[in-house]
Amino acid sequence: MNLVEKILARASGKPSVEPGEIVIAEVDMLLMHDLSGYLTSGVYDKQVGLPIPHPERTLMVFDHHYSPPTEQQADVLHHNREWARRTGINLLDCGNGNLHHAAVRGGFVKPGMIVVGSDSHTPVHGALGALAVALGNDSHAGTVLPYGKAWFRVPETVRIELTGAPRPGTTPRDIALWLTAEIGEGTMNYKALEFTGPYVKQLGFWDRWLFPLLCVDLGAKSSYVEPDEVTEAFVRALPGGLPYDLPRGDGGEAATVLRYDVSDVVPQVACPPTVGNAKAVSDVAGRQVRYAELGGHGGGRIEDIRTAAEVLHGHTVHPDTRFNIVPSSREVFAQAVREGLVLALHEAGATWFPPSTGSNQAINMGAMAAGEAMISTHARNFPGRNGSTRAEMYLASARTVAASAVAGEIAERSTR
Repeated sequence: MNLVEKILARASGKPSVEPGEIVIAEVDMLLMHDLSGYLTSGVYDKQVGLPIPHPERTLMVFDHHYSPPTEQQADVLHHNREWARRTGINLLDCGNGNLHHAAVRGGFVKPGMIVVGSDSHTPVHGALGALAVALGNDSHAGTVLPYGKAWFRVPETVRIELTGAPRPGTTPRDIALWLTAEIGEGTMNYKALEFTGPYVKQLGFWDRWLFPLLCVDLGAKSSYVEPDEVTEAFVRALPGGLPYDLPRGDGGEAATVLRYDVSDVVPQVACPPTVGNAKAVSDVAGRQVRYAELGGHGGGRIEDIRTAAEVLHGHTVHPDTRFNIVPSSREVFAQAVREGLVLALHEAGATWFPPSTGSNQAINMGAMAAGEAMISTHARNFPGRNGSTRAEMYLASARTVAASAVAGEIAERSTR
């Protein structure tokens, strides 16, 4: 069995499982942000009302309403805090960071776990070697919270092997965006994607993170990187360490194997209206941007902040562009402080925001007027995602975002 099959077999109490089989499995961790937590708790209180036998298996992170601008949004957080206290679930309040990054940093996700969540990017935890899938709020209220279980159809696995050495200036984020376009949105419905190959294996943990992140745009149910020594070293440094042997697959055959050479990939921008509309930066260079942002599920990492500081060295942010930096977690912000990156980027004209999910859905920041454009490290670029349906969101690597902040327009290099 491969890793996904071994996890589902373990969690459902079976010696083995096969693709297409339906299993009922124990859920190890439920992740909710303040929006999904509010909806789930409402359904739970009104329609379920049973005790929660394993509150320690649920984590809620306030990352959207990190500073509520209205009484209505403040009421959402007030309700969630009261519900968390009453039920005993884990709560990370405002300022702890993006849901997924805070969960990992807090040691709530481990390799081999079954992790569920309402957020569509929950499969990103496959970077740790977890089986992580997105379920609906009602599923959490109806089966996960009261019984600690959920049902799954064992997915077929598609192995994606990446080889080659990228050109200078091409980052893992560029490769991930390019790959989304190459494979095609919605072509992997209900598959489990395994990212592997020499290119993936030489990446650090937070760069591997960018590949399971894209699986929802391909239509996949889950995605993962087989745990190895990179995973083990990363997990051992987290709270709780690695309490058991690293789970590994038996090398079971995948239903399909796709192979890509990344040697000729150039820096990419995902243009509106979808993530799969990726083009070379040179094809869209010159589009004026009013906002540039490092943040979201795929950004705000210390790697992104270091890159931004490198790009802005000797430059300043364009006077017509706001460059917002949203650390993905408190730990990342603390590291940026220790490395002198906070002052350097502040003096270059960037604006720091609290660790959170940033302008994702424009709950607290990042709403745009018609005709405005933003370039960011976020994971979504649908029309209306950040304000007006006539505004535009472009997705790119931290290097391209920072260069565009300097130029005031989409740019591959800081030229001003």
